[in-house]
Amino acid sequence: MLSKRQIPNKVEDDLSSISDLMSALMIIFLFIAISYMQSVKAEKDRIEENQRRIKKIAVAYQELQVNLYDELYKEFKDDLPKWKATIEKKTLSVRFEEPDVLFATGSADISDRFQEILRDFFPRYIRIISSENYRKSIEEIRIEGHTSSEWNGNVSEEDAYFSNMSLSQDRTRSALRFCLDLIENLSEREWARKFITANGLSSSHPILMSGNVEDKEKSRRVEFRTRTKAEEKVVQLIEEMDGI
Repeated sequence: MLSKRQIPNKVEDDLSSISDLMSALMIIFLFIAISYMQSVKAEKDRIEENQRRIKKIAVAYQELQVNLYDELYKEFKDDLPKWKATIEKKTLSVRFEEPDVLFATGSADISDRFQEILRDFFPRYIRIISSENYRKSIEEIRIEGHTSSEWNGNVSEEDAYFSNMSLSQDRTRSALRFCLDLIENLSEREWARKFITANGLSSSHPILMSGNVEDKEKSRRVEFRTRTKAEEKVVQLIEEMDGI
């Protein structure tokens, strides 16, 4: 049993122990706080660095898009009306919108008039796309064939889709072969074969009017669309950010 004289000393010892414990806890909490702040700062720096990288690529991508569009438009602006064609700035697509000029109904044979247009259009188009200004930035040059949702005969919507898919694929292959034959330089033709693809898309990307109604006439079209590597780089950066 503690004497009365020993009790104050015991209390003082207990208080001292508690004080030492609190001091130790405060130091631990301080280290935890510092570590957390450093972790937050590192995460913030990482996010800001990724944002800077994406912004840099996005700016370069936008400049590339604008420059390529401007050059294509300058080259073809006088021809577009007579070809019934447009150039889409957002997708860098040269769109031929006159179905009666392109192919006969239900046929993959290129019409004489569209052959004439391609002889005029494609060599100038590929000269710009494959120039030193853009050559290393090209991911893909897509020849896209699009149809309306219609198909001759009494068939289901799904049967019409697959029949149009087969037709659009045949048409883009015909266009691709015809265009490649227009390239006389063998090395340039080899480069073109690596980047030009034929894509039959059936009625999966229709042109819509107001009220979300399909414009069946304009949906039947051929597009030459350019994709750049900047799109791929942005996607890779986003995937890296998600994975970290």
